[in-house]
Amino acid sequence: MFSDLSRDHLLLIAGAFLIGWLLSAAQARLTATLRAKKRDPRDDRIRSLEAELRIAQTDSEKMREAAEAQQKELLEIREGVEKRDNVIAHQQGRLESLNSDLRSSVLKTRELRSELSERATENMRSELKIREVETELEVAQASTDMLATGVLDYSLAPKSENEPHDDAADSVENIDPNFSKTAT
Repeated sequence: MFSDLSRDHLLLIAGAFLIGWLLSAAQARLTATLRAKKRDPRDDRIRSLEAELRIAQTDSEKMREAAEAQQKELLEIREGVEKRDNVIAHQQGRLESLNSDLRSSVLKTRELRSELSERATENMRSELKIREVETELEVAQASTDMLATGVLDYSLAPKSENEPHDDAADSVENIDPNFSKTAT
């Protein structure tokens, strides 16, 4: 179909197309400049609100991240506190058992001390009785020895307490010479 048309017609169609395109481009530029001069204040408000929204969303994301980090930290702290509470409870139980053991040990120690003091007292009494018995035995042995050697003679002793006592008979000169040997 284009091949049947003459060259002049083709140039005329191409020129008309070019002129239409140039006019539409000019009109678009003119409209854009007119629109730029007569900007709607609502558009500016919308753009500022959109900018504020983006800033708020960024801040909100940062705050969410910070809140999540604090939640994690709070959970870790709670776990640490629970662990410490468990340790403290265990230590308190152990302390109470040690205190009860200590009390029972103190009571047993007191009982043992009183028993030891009773035994020491009994031991001292026994030793004193043994010493008394030993002393009596020694005295009895000495008097038996004196009787056996003849140093102790009851015939020289006064017969009763009411009789006069002769001090001369008790003097050192009248004592048997064997008496000093047995006494020493």
